[in-house]
Amino acid sequence: MNKIIIASDSFKGSLSTIQVAEAVACGVRRVYPDAVIKTFPVADGGEGTLDSILSAGDGERVTTAVHDPLGRIIQADYGILKDGAAMIEMATASGLTRLTANERNPMIASTYGTGELILDALNRGCRKFYIGIGGSATNDGGAGMARALGVKCLDAEGNELPPGGAALRNLHRIDIGNMDDRIAESEFTVLSDVDNPLCGIKGASCVYGQQKGATEEMIADLDRALYQFGKIIARDLGTDVLEKTGAGAAGGLGAGLMAFCGASLMPGVTAILSLLDIEQAMSDCSLVITGEGQMDYQTAYGKAPVGIAKLAKKYQIPVVAIVGGRGDGYEKVFECGIDAVFSIVNRPMTLEEAMIKSTVLVTDCAENIMRLFRLSEKF
Repeated sequence: MNKIIIASDSFKGSLSTIQVAEAVACGVRRVYPDAVIKTFPVADGGEGTLDSILSAGDGERVTTAVHDPLGRIIQADYGILKDGAAMIEMATASGLTRLTANERNPMIASTYGTGELILDALNRGCRKFYIGIGGSATNDGGAGMARALGVKCLDAEGNELPPGGAALRNLHRIDIGNMDDRIAESEFTVLSDVDNPLCGIKGASCVYGQQKGATEEMIADLDRALYQFGKIIARDLGTDVLEKTGAGAAGGLGAGLMAFCGASLMPGVTAILSLLDIEQAMSDCSLVITGEGQMDYQTAYGKAPVGIAKLAKKYQIPVVAIVGGRGDGYEKVFECGIDAVFSIVNRPMTLEEAMIKSTVLVTDCAENIMRLFRLSEKF
């Protein structure tokens, strides 16, 4: 075995994409100390996207004060690439990692901080934007983001709606009269790992609401609120986000960016793999190791491990995935180029324990995979 590529997504809430790559490499070297290892910290538009792109040496990190999903002042990062484009990862301002488990509440969580990141980049002269929109704590359709850029979402009495997705059920009119003029001068590309519509059983609320803290009753309320949002956007802005693929990404932020910023959508993993030029490294590779925190049926719909696997299969390279957990329908990835999936959990343990010991568990799992490959060399 001459050359191994490690290209894993992050294990959310536990290990960054860079930390996963380091842990896997450690396990590989226990068995193949002389192996040539190429690591590519990747992401698909969600958490870790900014770090992945900046790791390629393509830009500089900028830090600014913004509001988190619950309105508290925090410091958040984004990147300005060498060509002057802004790379914004919405999760740095409005992501689940900004909240504790007890604080998660998509009824009131807002994307206002993401809009503040866009505003800061505009003030620094950026007119081209890449927005990674995974890992959100929000379900407000991007209304908070739009508010930061000067848009007003008003109720029947002309009052501005409070933050959060639930308030959109009372939306009566959208006023863009004071929206920042520089938005019209700018180009926005959304990097997303999903193609969910805004509403319905495959929409933002029904598919992702629970992980953001929503109950079944909340999910129904949020879905109705986003439907109202979509109707008013169509009437007042002339954009039918209810019919657009990917509008439901990041709690409907995809819809908001399309409606207010004229954004186009691109699979996040496609853009990032192109930037990292990982395909060139695959031409003489023996094995690709990928992974993510939770692999399930959603992974097959364009998430990073599948994007990597499809690229590897162009060169008939075996692909294995190391994951924190295997959820319902994870077997679908076998149809997408991933040959085997290994969980790092090696005995009964709580999620909390697994997250605390994640580095050791990933390293041990990688070592066992390589021992299996070494065994296969004897047949």
